[in-house]
Formats: sequence, C-alpha cells, structure tokens
Amino acid sequence: MTVTHIIGSFAGLETPLLVVPVFSDDTALSGWAAEADAALGGAISQARDAGDLAGKKNDAALFYGSGIGSQRVLVLGVGPKDAFDAEAVRRFAGRAVRRAESHSIGELTIRLEGMGLEAEVAAKAAAEAATMSAWRFTEMKTRPGEADEDDLEFRVNALGLSVDGDDETVGEAIRVGETVGRGVNFARTLQSRPGNVATPTHLADEAARMASETGLTVTVMGPEELLAENMHAILAVSRGSVEEPRLIVLEHGGGSEGDAPLVLVGKGLTFDAGGISIKPAKGMEEMKFDMSGGAAVMGAMQAIAELKVPLNVVGIIPSSENLPSGTAMKPGDIIDSREGKTIEVVNTDAEGRLILADALSYAQTFDPAAIVDCATLTGAVVIALGHHAAGVLGNDDGLVEELRAAGERSGERCWPLPLWDDYMRQLDSDVADIVNVGGRTAGTITAACFLSAFVGDCTWAHLDIAGTAYGEGKRPYERKGGVGLPARLLVEWVRSRAG
Repeated sequence: MTVTHIIGSFAGLETPLLVVPVFSDDTALSGWAAEADAALGGAISQARDAGDLAGKKNDAALFYGSGIGSQRVLVLGVGPKDAFDAEAVRRFAGRAVRRAESHSIGELTIRLEGMGLEAEVAAKAAAEAATMSAWRFTEMKTRPGEADEDDLEFRVNALGLSVDGDDETVGEAIRVGETVGRGVNFARTLQSRPGNVATPTHLADEAARMASETGLTVTVMGPEELLAENMHAILAVSRGSVEEPRLIVLEHGGGSEGDAPLVLVGKGLTFDAGGISIKPAKGMEEMKFDMSGGAAVMGAMQAIAELKVPLNVVGIIPSSENLPSGTAMKPGDIIDSREGKTIEVVNTDAEGRLILADALSYAQTFDPAAIVDCATLTGAVVIALGHHAAGVLGNDDGLVEELRAAGERSGERCWPLPLWDDYMRQLDSDVADIVNVGGRTAGTITAACFLSAFVGDCTWAHLDIAGTAYGEGKRPYERKGGVGLPARLLVEWVRSRAG
C-alpha cells in the first residue's frame, strides 16, 4: 500500500473510487460531497432525503456517473461530527479500503474535511489504517487455478489522501502512519505463521533479517548463552520441546551514548500446549498466538528504527515452546531464575511469566529509564475487560498513565488494574521463594505481581493482551487472527517520550 497526499480540487480529480464521509448531524451536504452530488445530478441528496444515507455509522452508498473524474463515488456515514476522532478516521479509512477490495479496485482516493481534527492527526490515522487494511496473510495458501489466484492475490495498492493542510506536514504524518502500519503488519505476519514455521529459531532469524534492513543491532542467545546468564526459567519451560529456546535482543541507538534506554519486552511463546498441565484440545490451535507480545515488540522496533526515533530503545523477546514430554517441567518442580529467586511451579501452563521473569531480570542490565512488557498472559484479563482493552499494571502510576494515554491515542486501549501488596501474598510458597500461580481469584493481578518480583528497582509496567492480541478482527482495518496489538501503542508511547 502506497499513500500519497492529493493536492487539488474535486473538479481536477481522476480516480477509480472517491470516498467521502457524511456526518449524521450535517443539515446539508458540503465540500466535496456537495460537489459530487451536483456532478451526479443530486443522487446523493436523493439518497439522504429517502433516509438511505442519514450519515449514521455503517451507512454506505455507491454512486456511478459519467463526465466526472471519479468513476465511482462512495459515501460513508460516520456518525456525529464531534465524535469523529482519530479512531473514527481509522475505521473510515478501513471501510473505504475494504469496499475497494470487494469491488477489485486497486486504487482509491479518500477526502477528509469538515473535521475537528488537526490535518496531521487525521492523515496519520488514515495512512496507518489503510496500510493495515491492505494486509492479508496468504503465504501458506496454494494457488490451484487462475481464478482462485486472481482472487487470492488481489490487493488494494494505492491510496490518495486529500486533506487540507501544509503538504510537508501532512506528508510527514502520512509517512509516520505508513511506517507504523507496516510495523503492525510485520507483527501480524509473524503471529499468523503456524507453530511448525514460527519456531523460536524462526523468530530469531526474522529479527536478524529485519535488523539488517533497518539498522538495529541484534543479539540472539541460544541454550548455552542462556545457561551462562543463569536463565534457568526459560530453559525449564523449553525442556519439553525439541525446539531450542532463544532470547532475542534488538537495540536502537537513536539517543546519545549513555542515555538510559526504554526497554520493551514481549512474550514469544511460539506454541503453548500447556506442558504437563495440558490445555483442552478445543481451540488449542490458537496457541500459535501466544507469541503475540514478542511479535508486537518486533513490529514496534521495526517502526521505531525506520522512524529514527531520537531515543535509545531496546526490544527483548524471550522465546520457547511449551509442550508435554518425558523431559518437560512438571507441576511441583522448583526451578531457579536469573534473578536468583527460586520458583515453585504448581501449573506448567503458567509458563509465560516464567520466560518473562528471566527476560525482565536481564532487562535490568541496561539500566533502563523504564521497562514495558506485553504478553498474552492470563485468561482472567478477558473476564475483567473483555476483548476491548488490555490490562495495564505497574509499579509507577505515572508510567501506567502514560501507557493508558498512548493507548487512547493509538486506538489500542488499556485500562489500569491495582498492584497492591495484599495480592502478593497469594504467591507465597512453603518450599520456594515464590509460586508461579496465585490461585483462581485476581489472576491477572497476581500474574503481574509475579513479574514485579523480577524487575528490581526499575520503573516498570505490564500489558496483559490476552483478550486483545488476536480475535475476529471486528474493526474495519483488522482481519480475523492476529491484530499486531500493542505495536501501535508501544510506538506511540516511545515517540511521546521523545517529545
């Protein structure tokens, strides 16, 4: 998908498809919608008068006309004008790309006007969503026939974005939106690959390839290096699989030498069968998505590098499989960790926090300004927040609020949960320093409490994305499967730290 800023009038436009918004509280058509209506002999007004195009969300009407530069005009209802924020722009752009795709139209133009948004905010949101909307995972499909191949391979590949504003400012906003969208799509591609392809070794290879293209520094640790670093928790989780674990470290040196970096940590569990505490068979195929946090960090690091964000940023992805076998970690085992704490494993299906424990301990070696980790960690967060928001918890209220605000701006919402000392007592063990599961109640909170024991004195926050990292793809710029969350949130937070 290529997005360009269109400068010019409706009369001079030539495009296969022009898409314009109509607001529910507009008493009359205005701007390009009014010009299109006049060129089409009042057809849009007639649809509005008939009640077919009242401007409500999901209203849509496609018009054809001759003698105008737009071969088709698609009018989309977007609701009231005062609710047309950045996320509404994303959904509008996503709907436009989807309609173009359904009509096998490879290029389209979107007109944004009459909004309360700054031009650069709208441009970034539209470019981001269009780039995400055009993505589709097809690399594992066969192509048996020409007709199937045409359908399979069709892509919307070009968007002209008409928005009133300084060309340089809007152009830069588009570049940022496209870059963030590409980072999300990279994460979605990694999420979508099955466990027999996207192994820990594969993630490390993809990280190295991406780093070579973007200028990041990459370090990959295998079993010997992990053992030398005393990362016994990662090694314990991987014991049940023939696939070797990896710890992937990506470094972006955008700031001054010696400046404390921001550290992003993402859970990279490439397949989770639960280990000896095996999961039910129903839905287990979705456990390829258990590496979604790691994928999001890799996507975010790609975007951060391409945007040349003027900060030092480190991405850490601990990666392994969690399978049952004669060598697998067992319930009741007591394992060591890099932090020096012993862990009683009462449930081997609570393995994500184990690999994160070693990764968070290692993150301390960078003397970070802050650590943010993201993981598909608990089913409890789905009960608490559904599929609309991630949970955010941490040891610094200011950092938690920064992430909540970045989530609002990026469209990847998160909501704070408490991290009180009272919950920590649920992790008391009679035989070790800490137990890996705190019982049925407050599962999201006690999981975060467990992680907090491995961050030392660092400023830290945790995003539990189990309910939001993958799903049915209900937003117009998403598809069923992995959605790349929280790559956009992480990039937005890092960029906000850079001012």
